[in-house]
Amino acid sequence: MTENEKEMMNSIFAKIAELDYIKPDEIPNIDLYMDQVTTFMEDNLASTKRHDDDKILTKTMINNYAKNKLLPPPEKKRYSREHLLMLIFIYYFKSLLSFHDIETFFGPITSRHFSSGSQSSGLSLEDIYREVFSLEEREMEHLKADVSAKFSRAMDTFKDCPAREGEQEYLRLFSFICELSFDVYLKMRLIEKIADQLREDEPPLKK
Repeated sequence: MTENEKEMMNSIFAKIAELDYIKPDEIPNIDLYMDQVTTFMEDNLASTKRHDDDKILTKTMINNYAKNKLLPPPEKKRYSREHLLMLIFIYYFKSLLSFHDIETFFGPITSRHFSSGSQSSGLSLEDIYREVFSLEEREMEHLKADVSAKFSRAMDTFKDCPAREGEQEYLRLFSFICELSFDVYLKMRLIEKIADQLREDEPPLKK
């Protein structure tokens, strides 16, 4: 691996290391109004933004989530800790999946584990959030190993291909991007297949 390649990998991992999720203990114990919700999300998920002027969450987005049945309505215009937990989940899912697929996955979660759910069980939404995000540290290590392996394979491509000076570098980078993209593509198709299967196996929840 050349010095330029090492520098690129270090830069990638440094960016990944900046990413973090909101811990349950960081979520306020009081209900929040809409402006407070958007400010809280903006402050606590700033590291996930690609550009400084990107918006994490807007009033329009929240209203659309409620309209599309992804989020239970607020109580007297105020949002609870559980609303915030749901919004965090939705934030991560929305860049990958359609509203329809997100609703399929979150329908049972909302109806059975949101405090106002008619089929509420002993397991709270916060319990689910803690359990799911407890996997984050281990998954991050797996991700780093996987990305490193993909990068090493990509840097071995185009060795024997005729190329003008300087071409191999961007062709190998293109190989790396293709590997990452193919991985994301397959995982998205897998998630969509699971959503389709759930819709076939389970009758729609009453709203």
